[in-house]
Amino acid sequence: MGDYYEQRAGDAGLLISEATPVSEEGGGWRNAPHMRDAATHVPAWKKIVDRVHAKGGVMYLQLWHIGRQSHSSYHPTTGRIVSASALPHSGEQKATTGMAPPEVPHSLTTEEVQATIQDFIHSAKLAKEAGFDGVALHSANGYLLDCFFQSSTNQRTDQYGGSIENRCRMVQEIVAGIIESGAFPANRIGFRLSPNGVFGDMGSEDNFETFLGIAKIMNQYGMAFLDVMDGLGFGFHNKCKKVTCMDLRKVWDGPIICNVSLTKEIAEGMIRSGAADMASFGRLYISNPDLAARFANNWPVEPEAAYEHWWQPHTNEKGYTDWPTYQPKETEKIEEKKEVEQ
Repeated sequence: MGDYYEQRAGDAGLLISEATPVSEEGGGWRNAPHMRDAATHVPAWKKIVDRVHAKGGVMYLQLWHIGRQSHSSYHPTTGRIVSASALPHSGEQKATTGMAPPEVPHSLTTEEVQATIQDFIHSAKLAKEAGFDGVALHSANGYLLDCFFQSSTNQRTDQYGGSIENRCRMVQEIVAGIIESGAFPANRIGFRLSPNGVFGDMGSEDNFETFLGIAKIMNQYGMAFLDVMDGLGFGFHNKCKKVTCMDLRKVWDGPIICNVSLTKEIAEGMIRSGAADMASFGRLYISNPDLAARFANNWPVEPEAAYEHWWQPHTNEKGYTDWPTYQPKETEKIEEKKEVEQ
């Protein structure tokens, strides 16, 4: 992992780490790193962050609770999965021994919600110890925080359900808690939304109003960025009109990152239009460790890495950290020199 992030540090600008569980109950995928123990996770992550910083990179830890998309076999302490409400995810689940039928999640009590908030705050404090420059809340893709946001998965009647403000309360309290803890100020905390996505069996008829409302509420904190999966390449629920970065720009004053289905040209167009301030790339950065340099110099870009390279468990570096950087031909070097001189 140190090799992977170091290869992409520097020219990439901001690196947002892979999704990282904040608790045992927040995990649920094989080979996913955690950030919940000071003795083991902090020094392991610090080795990676130090290598990124040495290359001039900036790195945020992406805090994650997988929620109902987990399986109880990952949680020997509690023997359960959790969500905003006791509504199961459709389809099979990933268990420790393979695929398994879906389980009905335990609906977190009010006290358990508040304990989970403390898990996020604790992980943010550990991220600070490890040297991360900030944290990003993974509140998208049908994971726990997204299940609180969306009306199709949140049927609560306490202060964390019902109105848009109540469904957004958990994230508000996480952000406020991280700030109060001294781990990071608001402008070092970002969060991600997927208003259009179907991944995780998500999508609600009121998503347009919900996600504009969430952005408006969170705008008061002056956060580092709003990371929006507004592209439809990750699936579209089609239950309401799509939410775009330009829609969110009307209620969000801070930086916006666009994501999903982007090409260099689309990303540049969105930034020129004012819909977004930054663009993020995931799969394309696996097969192009020097993607920023390729974009800047108009060098050829390798196609996205094959599915098995970015989704399935790895036993070695093949298909992950063995992608070569682009070696310009002599004629390209001459043209580049002319452009610099001009």
